[in-house]
Amino acid sequence: MREGRPSPDALLAQARREAPGRGRLKIFLGAAPGVGKTYEMLTTAHARLREGVDVVVGVVETHGRPETEALVAGLEVLPRRAAPYGGAALAEMDLDGLIARKPKLALVDELAHTNAPGSRHPKRYLDVEELLQAGIDVHTTLNIQHVESLNDVVAQITRIRVRETVPDSILDRADDIEVIDLSPGDLIQRLQEGKVYLPHQAERALKHYFSPGNLTALRELALRRTAQQVDDQLVTHMRAHAIPGPWAAGERVLVCVSEDPRSAGLVRYAKRLADRLRAPFTALTIESRRSAQLSEAERDRIADTLRLAERLGGETATLPSQGRIADDVVGFAREHNATHVVIGKSTRSRWFELLNGSVVHDLLRRSGPISVHVVAGEEVAGEPAAHKGVPTAAPPRPSLLPYAAALAAVAAALGLGLALQSSLGHESTDLVFLTAVVAVAVRFGLYPSLAAVVASSLAYNFFFLPPLYTFTIADPTNVVALFFFTLVAVVVSNLAARVRAEATISRTRSKATEALYGFSRKLAGCGTLDDVLWATAYQIALMLRLRVVLLLPDNGSVTVMAGYPPEDFLDEADLAAAKWTFDHGRPAGRGADTLPGAKRLFLPLRTGRGMVGVVGLDGDKPGPLLTPDQRRLLDALADQGALAIERVHLVEDLDRARRSAETDRLRQALLSSLSHDLKTPLAAVLGAATTLRDLRDALDPEATGDLLATMIDEAERLNRFIANLLDMTKLESGALAPNLAPHDLGEIVGTALERAAKILAHHRVALVLRPGLPSLSLDAVLMEQVLFNLLDNAAKYAPEGSLVRVEGWREGDAVVLRILDEGEGIPAGDEERIFDTFYRVRKTDRVRAGTGLGLAISRGFVEAMGGRITARNRGDGPGAAFTLIVPVPRAALEDAA
Repeated sequence: MREGRPSPDALLAQARREAPGRGRLKIFLGAAPGVGKTYEMLTTAHARLREGVDVVVGVVETHGRPETEALVAGLEVLPRRAAPYGGAALAEMDLDGLIARKPKLALVDELAHTNAPGSRHPKRYLDVEELLQAGIDVHTTLNIQHVESLNDVVAQITRIRVRETVPDSILDRADDIEVIDLSPGDLIQRLQEGKVYLPHQAERALKHYFSPGNLTALRELALRRTAQQVDDQLVTHMRAHAIPGPWAAGERVLVCVSEDPRSAGLVRYAKRLADRLRAPFTALTIESRRSAQLSEAERDRIADTLRLAERLGGETATLPSQGRIADDVVGFAREHNATHVVIGKSTRSRWFELLNGSVVHDLLRRSGPISVHVVAGEEVAGEPAAHKGVPTAAPPRPSLLPYAAALAAVAAALGLGLALQSSLGHESTDLVFLTAVVAVAVRFGLYPSLAAVVASSLAYNFFFLPPLYTFTIADPTNVVALFFFTLVAVVVSNLAARVRAEATISRTRSKATEALYGFSRKLAGCGTLDDVLWATAYQIALMLRLRVVLLLPDNGSVTVMAGYPPEDFLDEADLAAAKWTFDHGRPAGRGADTLPGAKRLFLPLRTGRGMVGVVGLDGDKPGPLLTPDQRRLLDALADQGALAIERVHLVEDLDRARRSAETDRLRQALLSSLSHDLKTPLAAVLGAATTLRDLRDALDPEATGDLLATMIDEAERLNRFIANLLDMTKLESGALAPNLAPHDLGEIVGTALERAAKILAHHRVALVLRPGLPSLSLDAVLMEQVLFNLLDNAAKYAPEGSLVRVEGWREGDAVVLRILDEGEGIPAGDEERIFDTFYRVRKTDRVRAGTGLGLAISRGFVEAMGGRITARNRGDGPGAAFTLIVPVPRAALEDAA
């Protein structure tokens, strides 16, 4: 956006957003269910309808709320399509019908919804994308917990992992985001009044997800994510319209970094300022022609300062100079809407500032509405550049070859000028020398081109200006001509040399950036530690042309984990140097200050959390292994590799913590089950037996029969529990091998119902199996146990007198068996968790306790026989529905054909 020109990237983004034929997307974003997103979307739709806009409801979930249903009543509602799934028909949005209807505005509720299997798109947000491509404006709703990048954060806050997510790119492409905000107290009151969930569901929600702390954290996430989107849109708008800015809608801090030793202090000051303002900060360094003249220590200091800014949470930017440094800084600040610029106070003399100008004074004059913080040196006194501990190769000595080439070019120009003099005259031969000067400047740089200027001036004077063959100039006009020729030659050579230097810097930076970007993408795709180590070793060896080994800590020492070329052995001197580097975080080995007798040079791999490993380098050339530029490149590669190694370690630590937590949970659940599910039936058996022994003569036959029945029932209950434990042990050890054979499903269902007759004695049972079901390849014993566990689960959770329905039918190449009850149903989000080992749904006191093994065993048995089992709440009333899908054997399919 320099010189009042719009940013091409911003214009491209705006053009894509405003492309003709594409609809506009508005998202009503909420912190949690129940804040009123759907209500507000419908209210806005009515307002648009009164304006004459064609509005159609594609899909809106009212959840039985009267006020929401009242708003839907006044709008055109597109009929939903029926999507068959598991023997039932799910109501889904009719995407084709909506595109054919083509309203101006479509209402699509619940953007994160997962469509029924067999739909054109697996997710509803993909349906919305197709509607937008068709030129239809869409209003939709979304809760913050469904945003992909915030999934882990929400899980950490609520202890609930949301499985339906929407990519962040959908929010980034949204034209408008409206936050529907409600205070935690008001939302909890709505829950208690039954305006969000049914009473029994609301009670569970208040105990878990809808706590005041959770709601406050989710509310902040929603507001921050929307503020981020608004800020990005503001910056894009300013850059697309070449608005100089800044617009102080949000604070941003920019700190100027140079080779000055105080730059590190400036970065820390900018970090403190950004924290006070609750704003992001960026560290900026400008590369000018003077940058090429910096010493290696000064270049190292700039690189270290930029890394410091990144460690402190800031962004970094390197900008090639376009002229005045102050103009570059102000242009960058306006382009990125920075409201504060931090720069160090100049320590140069007045004489230097008069000759060369002052960046600080220029910045103050050109900053306009931007606040400039000129920080005194005493307040931010930094430290000198850290000693690297490794000598780098000295820059190559200036070669005489470019100067010889410059003289040869002048000699060639002289010969050509003498040949053309008769036709052009000596007045035009200076252009031949000027061409030679430019060619030398482009090929060899500034100083050889200045040598060519001197040689050309002398040759032009000696061979072409009268009197010839002498350096005397008789005509005063020739003196002026020679002067301006020399002046023009100096200026042109200087400009050509500058262009060459900038092109060289740009090529070098582009090549390094491309390599680092490719390396970062390669690391992002690595899932294991071995892959990360191999990629890191290979990339370092490829870019530095050295042999590389990577060592990681192992039992108090360091061990070679990867190398390129492959290397797995180090002598004692190398191991000692590597161990010293890991312990002290400083280089050791070949060419270093410590243990220089080692064959390899060892450098630390560290992150903000500390040391993660050591990289060893070896080459065939004598002397220092690295040039200064290679050392800085190695620092960048090592930083990326160390972060990738730490990421893998963090994932492993998280997995270990998760396994440990799961082990503890299973241990506690097992102890609880053993203490309760073993102790309770044993106590009942012991009590009944003791009563029979002590009061046998006083008991009538009916009482004696009741006691014996109690003993038998509790013994059977204990037997079932022990059988479940043994079955789960077989499943988890992989020792379960089903004995598959053709069986009639009706016979197995009948046997399971007979076995469960005592458990279902207080329930009504309905069996509906469609005739003509084929024989299935099953293990009859395992399948009977599966059905018994499901019937036992239905009896536990459904009230007495309710109906337990078993129905089966054929659907394509499979047979579907479903067991339905009339209980309270499955808590939202627990449809998969109920199949976890020892997981128990919270239940009322009237529900007898379970072990938490029955459903886990059922899924294991069904999957071992090649089938599937799922659970969901019934759509036609209260209760749960468990669906078993068993494939029809190939032989039965061939017979049917």
